[in-house]
Amino acid sequence: MSVLRHHRAGALALAVIGALALPSFAAPLGAQLAPAEQRIHDFVHQQHEAEITMLADAVNVNSGTMNFAGVRKVGALFAAALDSLGFDTRWVTLPDSVNRAGHLVAVHAGTPGGPRILLIGHLDTVFEGEGQGFVRDDTLAKGAGSSDMKGGDVIVVYALKALRHVGALRDATITVVFNGDEESPGLPLSVSRRALREAAQHSDVALAFEGGSQSLASASRRGASSWLLTVSARQSHSAGVFSAGVGYGAIYEAARILDGFRRELAGPKYLTFNPGVILGGATVDYDTARLSGTVAGKTNIVAPTAVVPGDLRFITEGQKDSTRARMREIVAEHLPGTSAEITFEDAYPAMPMTPGGEHLIAVYDSASQALGYGPVHAQDPSTRGAGDVSFVAPYIPGMDGLGALGRGAHTPREQVDLNSLIMQTERAAVMMYRLLDTTEQR
Repeated sequence: MSVLRHHRAGALALAVIGALALPSFAAPLGAQLAPAEQRIHDFVHQQHEAEITMLADAVNVNSGTMNFAGVRKVGALFAAALDSLGFDTRWVTLPDSVNRAGHLVAVHAGTPGGPRILLIGHLDTVFEGEGQGFVRDDTLAKGAGSSDMKGGDVIVVYALKALRHVGALRDATITVVFNGDEESPGLPLSVSRRALREAAQHSDVALAFEGGSQSLASASRRGASSWLLTVSARQSHSAGVFSAGVGYGAIYEAARILDGFRRELAGPKYLTFNPGVILGGATVDYDTARLSGTVAGKTNIVAPTAVVPGDLRFITEGQKDSTRARMREIVAEHLPGTSAEITFEDAYPAMPMTPGGEHLIAVYDSASQALGYGPVHAQDPSTRGAGDVSFVAPYIPGMDGLGALGRGAHTPREQVDLNSLIMQTERAAVMMYRLLDTTEQR
């Protein structure tokens, strides 16, 4: 649970690297554009104001994760747009126990045997309500979800419109999954991410539209999971601490374990583990859902209880498994008079770089340079948090960061650079055009 609530807090600013100093997006056309790609470029420019209007309509629907009616309403807006493009759309309703609004899934069934592309977005926002509507100021606009990620969702729609404009959508097999709870995923993840996983198993590549950068895209992301350390000891008068009859107490044992993690496990590339909260004393009341609690004790009491929740991030499942094994061994080396247990909860799987991921970066880079926007490189996975694209990693190559450029995500000051919609829509559409390999239309 902890990693689901907090995996973005440390990665928030990192996720918009390259977007904080918003550049100018006027770009000369490259010489490598095919005729159809030139028409994609022209179409996207012609549709710019219509794209902004759709973004405004989406942002003006309050859709915080727990506003189920709002999430479904913005889902209906995008469903109507995808219906008009020939997609079969459906709303995936989740069990009441998951306590989330559900997801939009849309499928365009093309010619069998052709490339199958999965497009990933989300409908929910962190903030909503008064003061969070769409407000335009020349080439900038503010509002909840303007960049994270209703801007990305609109880019998906208009990239698909551009493909239809040049005839490339007719035979294409494309699935769109817009989750309704990305900002606070419902549990268990095996249920709330089932639709996304199933879509991945019927696709060849995935493109995700979280906030982007002019020069970076993510084909590798670290996995994220949580852990919970619980420590027990003999409660006694502090005068007897360290003695054979009393032992060291729960707080010393928790400190030993955490320092053992630091000394023995810190260092490997892309591996991090962080204790987020520590509670210890004579009585401990810890709320696992809210990651908060209360403690009571006295300086003359050897503490009998300690609780430490934390997160673990890793670049491969093997790195995760080996780290967990060593953490268990460290926990088991008890100080006298103490006992401890550590448990782990999976959340986001690892998304290591693969040849398929490298190929996606290369295709995106070639599209960007042909359009005159310059080269695109793979983003260091340590500079971006976990995201929905990670759930497809066990099945197919994926790439993220195709969405709008902005700043202030996850704050009431969120804004989007409206000119970035042109660049990102062009690059996404040309990339998909090349992935679909519609050579007869070039």
